[in-house]
Amino acid sequence: MEVRGSVPPEPVPTVAPANPRPYEGAWRFTAPALDSSVPQARHAVRDLITDRAVPVDEMLMHGLLLIVSELVTNAVRHAALLSPEIVVEVAVGTDWVRVAVEDNHPYRPKALQADSADTGGRGLLLVKAITAEAGGMCDVEHIPSGGKVVWAALPLPASATP
Repeated sequence: MEVRGSVPPEPVPTVAPANPRPYEGAWRFTAPALDSSVPQARHAVRDLITDRAVPVDEMLMHGLLLIVSELVTNAVRHAALLSPEIVVEVAVGTDWVRVAVEDNHPYRPKALQADSADTGGRGLLLVKAITAEAGGMCDVEHIPSGGKVVWAALPLPASATP
């Protein structure tokens, strides 16, 4: 499967790992740009991480699922007109996990400071805060189709890596 966007830099091994961990890989699925896709995407990511036995603790899982919810919600609310379908991707490396949402809308979203009375508008701000607190990275990148991919990569707990 193709991974779009950047992933956290990893040291380049001099020899390819002989035994990749069973949880390493990348998985993509599509969903309609509808409100009902938000909980479905969150559950699909949770089930994938659990089924693949990705070594995440409860706090990391909670952060990842919140990020997925926010990114899918943003795509549904702001890109659906030009992107009736979105792509959700989960990629797992030796010491990181990355979630990304891709749509066909060219607008590059920005984290906004919302007024305290507003009930929305803080999604990307929340994604950035969760990512920073975990020591990860997030970004928005344009893709060749003219759309964008919004991603966040978080480190796996130190106990999960050799």
